[in-house]
Amino acid sequence: MTEHRIFTMPFSSVYPLYLKKAERKNRTKEEVDQIIYWLTGYEQAELEEQIKLEKDFKTFFAEAPRLNPDRKLITGVICGVRVENIEEPLMQEIRYLDKLIDELAKGKKMEKILRK
Repeated sequence: MTEHRIFTMPFSSVYPLYLKKAERKNRTKEEVDQIIYWLTGYEQAELEEQIKLEKDFKTFFAEAPRLNPDRKLITGVICGVRVENIEEPLMQEIRYLDKLIDELAKGKKMEKILRK
């Protein structure tokens, strides 16, 4: 079975799209980064390094310092699919991030987005 194209796509090519989506709704880069830190355990310098080295999504999630166990609390539909029902682990991680960015762009409070 062939790998999904997004797995080999550089995270650095999608990150600006996350920022643009959030900023269109008057949210900030700092909020996008906070979501990424919460989900993956990356800190600022580590995130910047991943972006600079153009790591693909597969590597980005494989090298994540600590995937947040509370990410399993993320539910809902993204791209027409319920995130909690996605069977491919890497695709589920990517969709978790997509869902969190969507929630940010829809105006949800950070406490709710980060499942606090």
